[in-house]
Amino acid sequence: MTPTCLVLLLMSNAAAVYAQFNGYNCDAGFHSRFPGERDISVYCGVQTITLKINFCPVLFSGYTDADLALNGRHGEAQCRGFINNNTFPTAVLFSISLSTLEACGNSLVVSTAYGANAYGNMSLVQIGNVSGYIDTPDPPTIISYLPGLLYKFSCSYPLEYLVNNSQLASSSAAVSVKDSNGTFESTLSMILYNDSTFNQPLSIPMTGLALKTRVFAAVKATNLDKRWNILMDYCYTTPSGNPNDELRYDLFFGCDKDPQTTVFENGKSQVGRFSFEVFRFVKHRHQKMSTVFLHCLTKLCRADDCIMLMPICGRRRRRDAVEGLDSPPVASGNAVVTAGPIITRSGTNTSGAPSPPLNPVTSALISGVVILGVVCAAFFLLSLRLLLKSRPLPAAASGVWNPGFK
Repeated sequence: MTPTCLVLLLMSNAAAVYAQFNGYNCDAGFHSRFPGERDISVYCGVQTITLKINFCPVLFSGYTDADLALNGRHGEAQCRGFINNNTFPTAVLFSISLSTLEACGNSLVVSTAYGANAYGNMSLVQIGNVSGYIDTPDPPTIISYLPGLLYKFSCSYPLEYLVNNSQLASSSAAVSVKDSNGTFESTLSMILYNDSTFNQPLSIPMTGLALKTRVFAAVKATNLDKRWNILMDYCYTTPSGNPNDELRYDLFFGCDKDPQTTVFENGKSQVGRFSFEVFRFVKHRHQKMSTVFLHCLTKLCRADDCIMLMPICGRRRRRDAVEGLDSPPVASGNAVVTAGPIITRSGTNTSGAPSPPLNPVTSALISGVVILGVVCAAFFLLSLRLLLKSRPLPAAASGVWNPGFK
């Protein structure tokens, strides 16, 4: 027996014994192999996307269910699957809600395709393609004897369905603050609104928001007493839900601010408020719609100290105010809160759908007006022709010709 065959046999026996002792439904002969494309099943449901992975080849490859995660998010528990041992073979299940598509880094790309629109007519419609992958982590070493596993998936939905059945996701972040009374934790979150009243949550139509539509954002905190305020260090946008996306556009950072961005409240109360005009990312130039995610690097600061942590813009802070501090300003660590996706349309007509059909009464009125106009025009031309025929022929010209007549 060659060394390679011996290694595979040992791995097969080890996997079979491990599966037997742990109660997994695996057939040692049939499932003693490395994973393949057929080992993942994708179900594009009406509320969730369900991913089912044959666990036995994963086990044979030297991994456990805890090693599988969505889009490399191995450190996030909500991005890992769970064992279903009620099937044969044993499977690892992942569930992705359509209301929080990009929670674990899944990609949402909007494209245009020829198909049936909302009125049943064939035309160009917008399709939202949700895609991602499930993989295993790489070891912190130079080499590895374990294969790297990768399962890709995708589901396509009419964009109208995704917009109507999804909600704007808002990630929360916990920050710890230590003061004279001990340490406490507060949870930060960001919510988007339609107008400056900050009462009506943002509503996005199925065709997306028109460019330059003003969106209002508020960063709030829970479990916070009156001694602490919210300070937004800076806020920026990315085309994906990943705050570390290399492609980003800053809304405000220190004293630098986008011209279309207005900061209403920052560092002066227990809520941060600002607004900006939506745009599209140029990288989506071949798409009818663009996705925009909003991120804010935020901290908590003691109400009296926030002013010392805010940037100096256009004026110099008093030197004695800084030197007179008995202790440095007290603040929590930084936390990033995210909201989105904000879907914007790239042009004035993105739906590709014709105007809604007219009702029978309106159609009849328009037809009657058109017919009446044609009849009147014909009657006018006929009357003019009869009038010209009834006029007598002019007599022979005599005298001097008047140059005013032709």
